[in-house]
Amino acid sequence: MATVTTMKCACESCLCVVSIGDAIQKDDKYYCSDACANGHPEGKGCGHQGCSC
Repeated sequence: MATVTTMKCACESCLCVVSIGDAIQKDDKYYCSDACANGHPEGKGCGHQGCSC
């Protein structure tokens, strides 16, 4: 059985792949940043290069 160690950020508009060990976990979902985890308050993006969420 394989163990999942990375996955796409749970934010629908985000393109980031995040390591589960480094992710921000909220409501049993994994996010790449606080901005994604909190629903992009004030329109703030995740800030990762190449991602326009």
